[in-house]
Amino acid sequence: MKALNLYNEQDIRFEQSPAPVIENEDDVIIKVKAVGICGSDISRYKKLGPYVEGMTFGHEFAGEVTEVGAAVTNMAVGDRVAGCPTFYCGKCVPCQKGELSRCERLTVIGARHPGAYAEYVRLPATHLLPLPDNVDYDTAALVEPSSVVAHGFYRTSIRPGAEVAVMGCGSIGLLAVQWAKIFGAKKVYAIDIDDSKLEVAKQVGADICINSLHTPAHVQIAELTDGLGVDLAVESAGSPVTSAQVFALPRKGGEVVFMGIPYADISIERFYFEKIVRNELRVLGSWNAISPPFPGEEWHSSLHYMSTGQINVQPMISHHLSLEAGPQTFDDLIHRRGDYVKVLFYPEQEWA
Repeated sequence: MKALNLYNEQDIRFEQSPAPVIENEDDVIIKVKAVGICGSDISRYKKLGPYVEGMTFGHEFAGEVTEVGAAVTNMAVGDRVAGCPTFYCGKCVPCQKGELSRCERLTVIGARHPGAYAEYVRLPATHLLPLPDNVDYDTAALVEPSSVVAHGFYRTSIRPGAEVAVMGCGSIGLLAVQWAKIFGAKKVYAIDIDDSKLEVAKQVGADICINSLHTPAHVQIAELTDGLGVDLAVESAGSPVTSAQVFALPRKGGEVVFMGIPYADISIERFYFEKIVRNELRVLGSWNAISPPFPGEEWHSSLHYMSTGQINVQPMISHHLSLEAGPQTFDDLIHRRGDYVKVLFYPEQEWA
């Protein structure tokens, strides 16, 4: 089968790989219909390299069931599904406490298990969710990042009527804009230095778009909130710079939730650090997207709001590509060539 396999830093190859087969009685084989590039995929490709040399990469996907193991009774060949790519051990202390996202051996397909940048992928039946009839494969491929964002929002104390600032309008930030509205935010501020991304943020529901390239975001937020700040600030850029700047956005007693991963050291100027102390901020980290009962309410809620249209991913999808375009696409992404927002690969599609 066609696949994208990661061999080293900045070494991803389009090649033929063995198709997965049923090995356990609860296994399901899925024909991948759409699979997205995650921000973490870009970072691992750029400077971290594979967990296992030559591993089939990718974990955000949706597809069609083509084969089921002998013990699988809740789905059949032809079913449309989204996949939760995450595995937890069930034995460590966090797992025993029901804190699945804090599992000491948490992993996803594409890391130590073959991933979804391929024509077919294998997962246990417990990792699959049936798709509502009105949720297409493109939308369902973003269930995983949507669930990551939902997991973060569930950690906060946001209430209807809140004002929310989202710093960084990549895929996670654009989904955060929509989840803020779902949680009842009366006003959502989208912050980025790229006007094209801010335009997409507006399309998915941001009330006010702020370009912070020349005027700091906190200065503009202060002007828009009579000097008070927002109730909740979401850091979704994963940048060392914004990971400090985000502390100046909330009001006194407000919250910050980190969803971005900077993969670099962070230096926090005194001005920003003192905001944590003097404003008595509540600072939260959020990791992955699973909770009991597995895979968790994040996944079911994501599919529900996708079916109602309250999560609309279509404006986010900037590129629809074949797997063969993978090596060039990853190279373009790390060198910032092209106007990319969210990339989806279609393993069935031939190179054009």
